[in-house]
Amino acid sequence: MRMILTTFTLAGLAPAVGWAADAKAGQAVYDRSCRSCHGADGAPNPAIAKAMNVQMRDLKSPEVQARSDSDLKKVVTDGQGKMRPIPSVSGAALDNVIAYVRSLKK
Repeated sequence: MRMILTTFTLAGLAPAVGWAADAKAGQAVYDRSCRSCHGADGAPNPAIAKAMNVQMRDLKSPEVQARSDSDLKKVVTDGQGKMRPIPSVSGAALDNVIAYVRSLKK
């Protein structure tokens, strides 16, 4: 019985390990789709913030890092304030970008 439970447990974990978000892959997506406004390290690009007349948050800040992954994904997919949705970032790429943003944490 123990062998059967161990087998099912390991079988159940295997797909989850394969689906884990990849911060390194997320950085590549971030560099293509986010960096121009949010900066290389998550600090807002001051020229963009001034041009759009917005106060952008540093992605490393505790305020941003405290938001749930779902909240951050919603901002990317739906936009927020003057930030428009980024339709090119979806599926696994979206998960990877969120993993990358989490890796910026101060």
